[in-house]
Amino acid sequence: MNALEELKKHLRPGQVYRRVDLEQWSTAVDRHLKQLVEDGTLQKLSQGLYCYPQQASFGPVPPEDEKLVRAFLKSDDFLLTSPNLYNSLGVGTTQLYNKRVVYNHKRHGLFDLGGKEFDFRLKHKFPKALSEEFLLVDLLNNLSELAEDRENVLKNVKEKALKDPESKMRRAINAYAGERTKTLFNQWLSEEALVHA
Repeated sequence: MNALEELKKHLRPGQVYRRVDLEQWSTAVDRHLKQLVEDGTLQKLSQGLYCYPQQASFGPVPPEDEKLVRAFLKSDDFLLTSPNLYNSLGVGTTQLYNKRVVYNHKRHGLFDLGGKEFDFRLKHKFPKALSEEFLLVDLLNNLSELAEDRENVLKNVKEKALKDPESKMRRAINAYAGERTKTLFNQWLSEEALVHA
């Protein structure tokens, strides 16, 4: 078996690889990568990033966004989200965005990975998994970027946020809100206190 075939034995469909990942199985990694891309075994996604696509009846299946981001960052410490997820909150957002946002501790900027654009944002703190409270805070943090009726969305978010202001929502605000969002939430709490005074 030649060296190229030996390298192919280690590749798994649906996986994303960095050039450095393949060095352990090849003594001529650049030449082998070139051959594997030419023969269609691997697809080049961006500089130093490749995938071994799974095959479906309609052709190659692109890798999952999580796998792309994990290989790009060389880390599991990120949160992948999208403004489309706000639509599940029932606060009046209906737009669909072709946008993927990655909160992380390493990279900042727009990156094209395998023909998809990812907006990497450096963030001090973010949760391990998405929750309704985090999405509400995230929506408020990014309200200026949305193509929605902002007044209507704000009114609906306020109603939802004040239903449970003491526990989960307050923790999410304290942990993940920007200064503008914190100010707004505290203003809502003050108004609510006056109404019930």
